[in-house]
Amino acid sequence: MKTVVFYKSADDVAVKARPHFAAHCARWKEFADRGELLMIGPFANAQEDGSMAVFTTRAAAEEFVRGDPFVLHGVVRNWTIRDWNEAVAPEAVAPEAVAPEAVAPEAPPE
Repeated sequence: MKTVVFYKSADDVAVKARPHFAAHCARWKEFADRGELLMIGPFANAQEDGSMAVFTTRAAAEEFVRGDPFVLHGVVRNWTIRDWNEAVAPEAVAPEAVAPEAVAPEAPPE
């Protein structure tokens, strides 16, 4: 299981992000260097769709958000943290290794 952080951009995100970008990058580099941040980046339309990051644990995601300059300085309007059961990953051995209930819960009896 991984944990995904979704950021919703504040108005004028490109302008607001600029003065805090170096500190934000330093923050994510710290987590990446520790092996806790796997991916991070904005969606194609960052103003409308925001951005996301994938972490190895919920604890790492929560720690990241608590100290992220983008959160602290209002570049991010709000954020959500969700646990994610990734189905295709380099460490995944085969489809049968994924618990079926994680992908498709049983249908209720008729």
